[in-house]
Amino acid sequence: MQLGRVAGTLVSSRKEPLVEGLTFLVVRQINADNTDANSYVVAVDGVGAGVGEVVMYASGSSARQTERTKDRPCDAVIMAIVDTWELDGETVFVK
Repeated sequence: MQLGRVAGTLVSSRKEPLVEGLTFLVVRQINADNTDANSYVVAVDGVGAGVGEVVMYASGSSARQTERTKDRPCDAVIMAIVDTWELDGETVFVK
């Protein structure tokens, strides 16, 4: 799993039938110290995340193992919204 911040939304009016009904978000990857990694991924939103929220997402074959994405052609899925995280005993992020 990786950490990211939802940077925006993605809308597609024409898509593969297997991804109909899925919500897509643009996620900017962040480092463990809460700095931007300058890398983006489009991920299926599995938890109702919003723009600006810090999320955990899975990519690759793991992205197809949630209830929402099982057997669907996706490469990344948001599976959690982060409330807080600590690194080396110090709080890095609080929602």
